[in-house]
Amino acid sequence: MEANLNDKVVLITGGSKGIGKAIALRLALMKPAHVIVSYCLDQEAARKTVSELLELGVNASEIRVDLGRPELLQKMFDEIEETHGRLDVFVSNAARATFKPSTEVKYREWSRMIDLNASAFLLGSQRAAKLMEINGGGRIIGLSSLGSRFYTPGYMGLGAAKAAIEAMTRYFAVEFASIGINVNTVCGGFIDTPSTRLLPDFDEVVDALAERTPAKRVGTPEDMAGIVAFLCSPESDWIRGQTLVADGGLSLLVG
Repeated sequence: MEANLNDKVVLITGGSKGIGKAIALRLALMKPAHVIVSYCLDQEAARKTVSELLELGVNASEIRVDLGRPELLQKMFDEIEETHGRLDVFVSNAARATFKPSTEVKYREWSRMIDLNASAFLLGSQRAAKLMEINGGGRIIGLSSLGSRFYTPGYMGLGAAKAAIEAMTRYFAVEFASIGINVNTVCGGFIDTPSTRLLPDFDEVVDALAERTPAKRVGTPEDMAGIVAFLCSPESDWIRGQTLVADGGLSLLVG
């Protein structure tokens, strides 16, 4: 599985740090022709990730884009088509949210969360599919979380957007199969990332969740990256339109 992305071009949104960075570094082991790391705010982190990819012997570049603006998302794909002439793997990882009780979510906040998450997956997958069709197919992989199916305090907006991504995964998998594109999503539990470490009660949350998880720990970005790498490999060809739950068994004990 280590070298089956030869000559392939990979795009990872939100690829500058956290889960996205781990995915970029893991896919680099599969020797793609080029890895594109998209980011919105942290250019320094994006450049650092690109530097690490180059050190692994993989061509890489960063591209800045606000995925919540359709015209900029389309421009990103225009640049990829013009520069590389192809796209073989699209990992829709970028996510942003406003965390507050459902009754306090303002319409503007709701719209922004839907645009940055669900709409970005919709438009990105549609455009990626057109590029992938040129070269006989590819892989589209979404990222979701348990808040898409279980109540999580303050998570309604992002949970709804992630649920939409899981639903679109099933539709895209059927409709894109005829042009050689396999579509799946990975749904993670609590993952230890730079973002989650900003939680004021991070240590307490980790301890509580680790105790409730059969694996007796929380997830890491590398846990998610390994599953994405598998979904990019020929070994996963028979998995279509699925949302793979990767949470160390936490959801088995919900309820």
